[in-house]
Formats: sequence, structure tokens, C-alpha cells
Amino acid sequence: MGLISPTLPDTDLGEWRQQPYLHRIKTQVLHWGENGFGSPVGTYFFYIIKMAGYVLIPAWIIADSTPGLGGLGNFGDWWTEPIVFQKFIVFTILFEVLGFGSGSGPLTMRFLPPIGSMTYWLRPGTLRLPPWPGKVPFTKGDQRSIVDVALYGAVIGSLVWGLISDGAPGGPGNAGLLDTTVIVAIIASIVVMGLRDKTVYLACRSDQYLIMVIAFLFPFVDMIVALKLVMVAVWWGAATSKLNHHFPYVVSVMVANGPLRPKWFKRKLFKNFPDDMRPSRLSFLLAHTGTVIEYCVPAVLLFSQGGWVTTVGIAIMVVFHLHILSAIPAGVPLEWNIFVIFGAIFLFGHYENGAGYWLTDLTNPLLVVGLLGAVLAMIVIGNTKPAWISFLHGMRYYAGNWDTTMWIMRPGVEDVLDEKVTKSAKMTIKQLNVLYDSDTSEFLLQKAVAWRTMHATGRALIGIVPRAVERPDDYTIREGEFHCGALLGWNFGDGHLHDEQMLAALQRRCQFSDGDVRVIVMEAQPIHRQSQRYRIVDAATGVIEEGVVRISDLVNRQPWLDDDYPTIPVQVTWRRPDTPSQRWQGETAPPRAEV
Repeated sequence: MGLISPTLPDTDLGEWRQQPYLHRIKTQVLHWGENGFGSPVGTYFFYIIKMAGYVLIPAWIIADSTPGLGGLGNFGDWWTEPIVFQKFIVFTILFEVLGFGSGSGPLTMRFLPPIGSMTYWLRPGTLRLPPWPGKVPFTKGDQRSIVDVALYGAVIGSLVWGLISDGAPGGPGNAGLLDTTVIVAIIASIVVMGLRDKTVYLACRSDQYLIMVIAFLFPFVDMIVALKLVMVAVWWGAATSKLNHHFPYVVSVMVANGPLRPKWFKRKLFKNFPDDMRPSRLSFLLAHTGTVIEYCVPAVLLFSQGGWVTTVGIAIMVVFHLHILSAIPAGVPLEWNIFVIFGAIFLFGHYENGAGYWLTDLTNPLLVVGLLGAVLAMIVIGNTKPAWISFLHGMRYYAGNWDTTMWIMRPGVEDVLDEKVTKSAKMTIKQLNVLYDSDTSEFLLQKAVAWRTMHATGRALIGIVPRAVERPDDYTIREGEFHCGALLGWNFGDGHLHDEQMLAALQRRCQFSDGDVRVIVMEAQPIHRQSQRYRIVDAATGVIEEGVVRISDLVNRQPWLDDDYPTIPVQVTWRRPDTPSQRWQGETAPPRAEV
């Protein structure tokens, strides 16, 4: 059991399970502060092996299948060929959409099996979430059909075709570039699949890689410049999303999860461990330093003309992303960090601006301007209207300002979900029960709730629970992202995948009664406001309450709140009459209003 034995607190887990939910959260938060998730040693072997495969497998396939390149042993002679970078992007999409990339493995509450994605999306009857079912013809419904399985197969087939295809004439070097027909097939298959199921579309990481594939259609120099601009936009978009009160909380939680950090250092990430688990000055320093790096160094890479300035800039970004890798962040976007490191070296190191690959060298500027304009528009929309699009397209990456949910269920609901919903894996608690006793399984699964409450938004979610149900300790409380992973086959931070749309799909299958399942839906904070919107939704009867929470009321509370004040102040904008939360508050429901 050594490889799969987690690090647990020195407490009786049976007694822990009998405590009030806020007390349970406190125990887990303090445990996280010194041990992170407490992952077994085998977890890290899983991710190390996966990252090695992500590097070695495409190198072998590209070398073996591309005429004009040498063998794998001659990597140093051909890694700068443009088709190599093109095929590495194609392989990355394939790696992600098959389920081996972000959102895989134990750190995303995926145990048996450690991947979802293809095991769901090749199976008719599983859940499907179309983005615009009422507007796009032939996309209504929430059940995967044989057509959807075929479309998913077409995505995989087009990516494999691109990975093993010969190069077409074009660009410098001996191997050419990907053929236009292959590029169009990849784009078309992903887009058509995405209109039927937004989950698969997002799992392709279309927010970055599909945009880069579109740039493959440009003339060679324009393609290189466009790829540079997209990478800079990703860095700047990520930096912009961190201009909030949330990010220092992310840093303290993420770095505390790193297996290579000593406990004394992890304690310093918090103001006064174990009494005050808000982020310390060290966490604020790390957070703001990272934001400055993501703004300034990409600007240097974009405008420098090569030489030692570019080399130093690339070195800083390599160290920056290696630091993120070493923290093993939740969601495990590990391969993305490897890709960015290679991309920085390839695009800014080999194809230097001073060597004819800069803005002034464009042959068709309108193509590049149009692509970059679309990317920047998504960043603007994502930061000002986060409810409109996925946080991925808004490039609001690991910044703590996410759309999130908290699921509150009567005991037995998870059994109903296993019985009524077609999936390729049991609900997470059942997966854990195969590996551990029930107390350990529950502790590990509820660690996801504690992880969420250590972020600022998590305080709101857990503080609104008493408004959703009158006796929270009588319910099972699950963090929405990890809960949805077992139902959809993929999860990577987007709360719009487990909001009312998925709840309605589950209701059609399970026919829950009023009060069986209630979900707190929290929209992300718009960059120009110091508040977040929330909704309380019942699976059977719909929206119960809508309101707003202020960021200032979140950042000053501990993750476990406290017994005397176990809630978060809210401004209610609408509430259904005669709800338990209304009686608890003793308020009169106001009319629906926009805030």
C-alpha cells in the first residue's frame, strides 16, 4: 500500500466525520497548509510518467513519420523545422482530447480509471452539453448519440492524420509544412464537434491550440509572427486575470501543494499558521512577482531583436514555468507548461525577430491582425463579462477568479447518479472506496471542498450553504468541479460545465424531488467590479435565490468561517417566496433586480 497511501492528519477520521462541516473544513485546511493534498507517492510517479510520455512519444512519431527529418537520435538537427512545431501542437491537442492532459489523474479526483474523456466520448448515452442548443440546428439534446461518437472519432482521426502526414512544400528546412487539407480537416472537425458538445471542444484546449492551428493557414512568416503574438496574448491574458484579490490565495494554496517544499516554508505562505490561514506577505510577493514577469518578459521577447536580451527573457520564462510545474497545481496543466517552454525557445529563440520574423516582416498583416483581434476580444469579454464565455477563452487561467459551484445533496443521491446516469466510471466516492476504507475515502474527497474554501470565492460558496438548506450537516457537500468530472468525463476549472444546464440534464434522468439536490452557482468577478454574482438552484424546482457577494467580505474571513458567523453577507436580488433561507433570514423577498 506504500505507493497509494495518502498522508493523513493525526486524528480519528471516524470522529472527524461526525463533526459539523465547518469543523471538518478547518481540519483539512490546516492539513493542506503543511501537506497539500497529501497525495500518495504513486500519484507523482503517474504524473512524471505522463509528462515523459508527452515529450518522448511525439518526438518519436514525428521523427519516424515525417520525410526530410533524421531519426530520433538526430533531434538536435531537426527540432527547429517548422513542421515539427506544427505537429507538436497537433499531438498536444490529441493528448488533451484523449484525456491524458489537463484534468487527468488523482489530483483531479480521477482514480479508477485515471482518465475520462475518450472513455466517455466514445460511449453513446453519456452526457452531452451543446453550447447553443436553441440556436444551432441539429444540436438539441443532452445525450450522446452514435453521431457524436463518430464526430469525436473524426476529431481523433484528423489529428492522427496531421501527426503522421508528409509535409507539403513551404517554409525553410527539408520537411516542409503541414498540408492545407489536413489543417482544414482538424479545424472543421473540432468546430463541428464543439457545436454538439462544448465539453469536448474545451478539452481540445481550443482557447490556444485551435487558434494556433488556424495560424497554420497563413504564409510562413505570418504564421510564425502570429504564433508569437498568440503566445504573448496568453501570457498577458493570464497576467491581466491576476489583477484581483484572488491570486495571492491561489499562490499560497498551489505552492503548499508542491511535494518539494519543506513544511517550514509552506507554513510561511500563510499569515499565522495555524490560526490565520489567509495568504502571507510572502504569498503576496510571489503572486505579484509572477504577474510582473508575465507582463514584462513577454514584452521583451516580442520587441527584442535577439541576442542576450532575448536569451535572458527566454531563460526567465523557462524558470517561471518550471516553478509552476514543480507545484503540481490542481487541474494539473503540466503539459501546457512544457509546451510553453518549448514554444518560447522555438518561436523566440530560433525564429528571432531580428532574423526576419517580426511585425515589419508580415506579408499579409490583415490576417494576423484579425486573428489577434479575435483573441484580444475574448480576453476583454472574459474579464468584463465572465458569465458569457468559458474562462479558458477569456484566458483567465490559474488566477483564482473562476466560475464555480458547490453541490449540496441528500444522502443517497450519489447512488442515484451511479444508477441513472450513463458513465464510464463510478462517482468518485465509489472509486475511492475500492482503494481505501470509507472514512479515508470521505476525507480525501472532502479535501476538494477544503481546497476550494482556501480560495476567496470558496468562502462565499461555503458561506451560502446555510441559505440553500436549513441543516447543512444533514447533507453531502461536494465541490462542483471534481463532482462534474465523474459525470462528464472531463473537468478543468470551468464552472459553466456544471451549472443549470448539467443540472437539468441530470434531473431528466433522475427525477429528484425538491431539496434532493441544490447547487450554488458562483459567477467569476468582472475585472471592473468588486463583487460576484451567485444563484441557488434546486434540481427539481429551479432557481431559489439570486444575489451578490462583495469581495471585501470574502478576503477577511478564514476558510472555515466560524461557528458564530457561519455565513457570508449577501445582497439578495431575487428570491423565491417561502424558501428555507427566507425563513432563516427573516427577510421579505425583494423584486428581481440587476446589480
